[in-house]
Amino acid sequence: MMGTGNGAVIRRIAAALLLLLCSTAMLPPRAAAVWLSLPPSGVKCVSEEIQSNVVVLADYTVVYEDDSHGPATISAKVTSPYGDVLHHKENITTGQFAFTTSESGNYLACFLLDSNKGIGASVSINWKTGIAAKDWESVARKEKIKGVELELRKLEGAVEAIHDNLLYLRSRESEMRDISEKTNARVAWFSVMSLGVCIVASALQLWHLTSFFQKKKLI
Repeated sequence: MMGTGNGAVIRRIAAALLLLLCSTAMLPPRAAAVWLSLPPSGVKCVSEEIQSNVVVLADYTVVYEDDSHGPATISAKVTSPYGDVLHHKENITTGQFAFTTSESGNYLACFLLDSNKGIGASVSINWKTGIAAKDWESVARKEKIKGVELELRKLEGAVEAIHDNLLYLRSRESEMRDISEKTNARVAWFSVMSLGVCIVASALQLWHLTSFFQKKKLI
């Protein structure tokens, strides 16, 4: 019985791995480390397109380029696609933000040096979304799973993320197709109207020239 149970587990793992490997190319990166070089004045931003109902977790740290002027502090601001402020901190050297997206679109994180000492600084941002932002250690403690079971849960979560991403891409493709069809219809109507205007203008010009020549008794 133990051999049969182990064989079933191995088959499940193999099937999950095969599905994951076949679908990984369709899944965009969910965790990324980004470096931003901040100028002495001005704002630097980084954005990511995220679908709705996705967990986002990020931490950021200032990396000094010149310590002789003292530690540099920054202001950080994160906004949603509709401009709602999700995170805003000032005079900090390190920070973290976490939220669950409520709408699909580009989420923007902007950073600004607080003091203008003529020197710049860099910001290291560790940005995680979706499956990469999930705390698997807490899941393992809560559900009392470990080893193979935990790895299977991770694979299941990755497959669900791929499925959700495919549904999101399908909805975006449908939206783009609708926009393209509406644009083509408007262009067609504009072409018909332009042709009608040209025909009317030509007819009026011909009528005007005919009337002119008749008055001059040239025809």
